[in-house]
Amino acid sequence: MPNFADIWEGIAQAMPDATAAAHGFESHSWREFEDRSARLAAALDDAGVGHDDKVALYLFNGFEYQEAQFAAFKQRAVPCNVNYRYVAAELQYLLENADAKAVFFDVSLADRIEAVRAACPELRLLVQVGGGDLLDGAVHFEDLVASHQPAAPIERSGDDLWFLYTGGTTGNPKAVMWPHAELQKSGAAYYTPLDRGVPQTVEEAVDAACELRDRNRSTRVLAAAPLMHGTSGIVSLQVLSVGGTVATLPSRSFDATELWEVVAHHRLTMLTIVGEAFARPMLAELARARDAGTPHDLSSVFQIMSSGVMWSRESKEAFLEFRQMTLVDTLGSSESPGQGTQRTRGGEEVASTGRFELSETTTVLTDDGHEVVPGSGDVGRLANRGIVPLGYYKDQAKTDETFPTVRGVRYAIPGDYATIEADGTITLLGRGSVCINSGGEKIYPEEVEEALKSHPGVLDCNVVGLADERWGQSVTAVISLVDGTEVSDDDLVAHAREHLAAYKTPKRFFRVPSVMRGPNGKPDYTWARTTAETLAAE
Repeated sequence: MPNFADIWEGIAQAMPDATAAAHGFESHSWREFEDRSARLAAALDDAGVGHDDKVALYLFNGFEYQEAQFAAFKQRAVPCNVNYRYVAAELQYLLENADAKAVFFDVSLADRIEAVRAACPELRLLVQVGGGDLLDGAVHFEDLVASHQPAAPIERSGDDLWFLYTGGTTGNPKAVMWPHAELQKSGAAYYTPLDRGVPQTVEEAVDAACELRDRNRSTRVLAAAPLMHGTSGIVSLQVLSVGGTVATLPSRSFDATELWEVVAHHRLTMLTIVGEAFARPMLAELARARDAGTPHDLSSVFQIMSSGVMWSRESKEAFLEFRQMTLVDTLGSSESPGQGTQRTRGGEEVASTGRFELSETTTVLTDDGHEVVPGSGDVGRLANRGIVPLGYYKDQAKTDETFPTVRGVRYAIPGDYATIEADGTITLLGRGSVCINSGGEKIYPEEVEEALKSHPGVLDCNVVGLADERWGQSVTAVISLVDGTEVSDDDLVAHAREHLAAYKTPKRFFRVPSVMRGPNGKPDYTWARTTAETLAAE
């Protein structure tokens, strides 16, 4: 199977005037997308960035994110997503771990790049997106585009890689190594209107894209979540590979009014969201506009898809009251997309929250490697043998653990526990680790605990995730203070923010005389969660 760049170049040649990307109310054609990306590819080549070199994308949503990614693909380089919430220490770890040779960064993040660049000697090219003062030693994104001629296509491979950095369940972020060919397999559903499988050649892919366009079945998707998030990142790759359009929102914080206005402006057909954190404000805005007598135009929307966090039955039912469409709740992870789905069409009863139908390649395995029998009540871990990445970059031990070979079959087993009901659907029980999932972001308790314990007034703490209607889980700290000290919640948050991205800082703090630990000195998270839930209920 071909490289993404090969497919996209072919589509740009076949349908140059079709829209490839939109940001807010602006749009770029496939001709512009190809030309600008080819010029950036030439700049990467001039900097010595080529096959298997890592290109970090420390960017907000926008045309630049997709163009820089396309440029990296053209060079057979490896794009790496970087969470724009990362502060200096987190950024430095990722750039060093990736051996990044180039980094594209937003101007508002320049101070963080400046703070870590000396510790990242592999960096050869710093590209700043946005106006304002230019970071010393960096170049402006638009200057690179203007000063280079488009790079000619080179021979590439479907084995070339795309890195998706994910929190996983323990430790520092890890890069899931995805070959282009494997990710293309995960986009099979986009070819459903053609009643054919995933194309095996560039020619087949371009023919499919043209046929979808001619039949007015091209997907125009709103990637509502950040492109650096797995949900939007993977979907955007798939949609572009069928000649579709990927739209993003310009606001740096979620704006539901803007979302619905952009949907109507570009006549978008599909929305990708991350559970309740997106669904609730979207529904609130729909209700507000309706009650004000100025309802939003949803007539182009055929599907809303959510992945990465809980999407409640109640929210789904509310969406269907506004428009009869298809709602797709997908079960998956950065290591294993497409494990299961809950698909609801207008006029159908919505299934209960957290119930999914397994994909053909997914099963539930007990700890001894046996498949769970439907209706038995046995619990196991979700295991997918269909689309499996190479593993984690620079972490063979974790790769062997997460992608084991069981009875001759290699699986992706990220750690989600589930049971299979008698009707064949599964009930998801959650991760078997203490990883917190807040609004689709994975957060490690140990990292937050260490940041809090560096405060001179904090004696000890445990951090857990408590159920939250909007975020899925909210970061919650159970702390004990040094005798005779008083520390406010605001002071604790401010201190944590010196070490952590904002989304990792606790939303609530509960003070206890002492933090309980196990006999081995390790945190007792069961006690901490029970204590936090009890105190929260008081």
